[in-house]
Amino acid sequence: MELKDKTFLVVGTGISGIAAVKLLAEKGAEIILFDSNAKLEYDEIKKKLPEGLMFSLILGELPDQVMERVDIAVISPGVPVDLPFVVEMQERNIPVWGEIELAYLCGKGRVFAITGTNGKTTTTALTGEIFKTYYDSVFVVGNIGLPYTEYALEMAEDSVTVAEVSSFQLETIHKFCPEVSAILNITPDHLNRHHTMQCYVEAKANVARNQTKNQICVLNYEDSYLQKIAKDIPADVFWFSSGHILERGIWMEGEQIIYCDTERIPICSIRDMKLLGKHNYENVMAAIAITMHAGVPVDCIRRAIKEFNAVEHRIEYVEEINGVKYYNDSKGTNPDAAIKAVEAMEAPTIVIGGGYDKKSSYDEWIASFGDKVKCLVLIGETKYTIKDAAERAGFSNVILAENLEGAVQTASVQAVSGDAVLLSPACASWDMFKSYEERGRLFKEYVYALK
Repeated sequence: MELKDKTFLVVGTGISGIAAVKLLAEKGAEIILFDSNAKLEYDEIKKKLPEGLMFSLILGELPDQVMERVDIAVISPGVPVDLPFVVEMQERNIPVWGEIELAYLCGKGRVFAITGTNGKTTTTALTGEIFKTYYDSVFVVGNIGLPYTEYALEMAEDSVTVAEVSSFQLETIHKFCPEVSAILNITPDHLNRHHTMQCYVEAKANVARNQTKNQICVLNYEDSYLQKIAKDIPADVFWFSSGHILERGIWMEGEQIIYCDTERIPICSIRDMKLLGKHNYENVMAAIAITMHAGVPVDCIRRAIKEFNAVEHRIEYVEEINGVKYYNDSKGTNPDAAIKAVEAMEAPTIVIGGGYDKKSSYDEWIASFGDKVKCLVLIGETKYTIKDAAERAGFSNVILAENLEGAVQTASVQAVSGDAVLLSPACASWDMFKSYEERGRLFKEYVYALK
């Protein structure tokens, strides 16, 4: 699509918005950059952009006369699509794109997309590593922390792009169409943004919306939401399963992972992996399904799986101090992710949880503790809500801490040799930290300080 001389309104001055501005400038578009935060400084925003890049900046309110000039809007993932000015643009028939749509239209090559409530980052990273064993030009972008728009112009016809896409990003696609898509799982999350589970499920399903029967959508056979929507997926559905043997798909048979499309192929044993937990075995199966359909040889896939380490902040081993092992699962930002982290622990565990309130229910998380979790240390906005849920479930060993540093110190006192301490908050980080990455890095600093 020709973008030159069109007027774009880029909404948001964070990492996605700035990357979109740079891409649009390269394409010769006229750019209006808007952020509703009136307290931002023009000079600070300008420092993020190349010297000499031409753009207009509006902070605070968006005037009507500006909206009348706009041909296309590009909104950052953190901007809800039901905000009044976004709704007004849609009513004016101004196309509202997200970063994913803009990058897809500007990029080249083959595209593979991964979404799901949990496991996206691990699966995307592993899929990228598998592709790198076979293809020369591989880009791993999106919600994984590397804006798709930042790399779109570097992509060539022989490039392979693996994109981690969130429900927020999938709300604003129009033509985005991956060769293979994957939805890993769907559990309640971000209901403060999507309001209902139906809206959340529909957003996730958008990853396959523009696919055809000649393309592949990889789905989790164990997920009830995906079982319900599979019939409406326009692509050829290819299942993976951690609990069933499939006629066609990829599954676990004992400790072996078996792939079968037209013939049965043993891929690897879970003992060959450095990853922990059933949820990670599912992530690996999804990555295998994607890359097998992309034509990567089995030997390359096996080699990449054996060499792959857990991504930072996802059940990441930190240190052993006085016989106690510390794990950083700061990316466990919802109860289902935190359940999977607890299930992956093999020792008696002290859990550190709590954070920004996304209106989640914590009952199933508490119920997953069983005899494994000895103590729950809570911080953040949700600490009293989670404490109440624990008490209702009969789990009484709950300690409230003022901050993460205090929580780490408290957990170290509660732990004895042979125990594990797990940061797995079941909540987002935005009440006390800029991101889950910052929370995870600080956790590791506080753990190292215990020595």
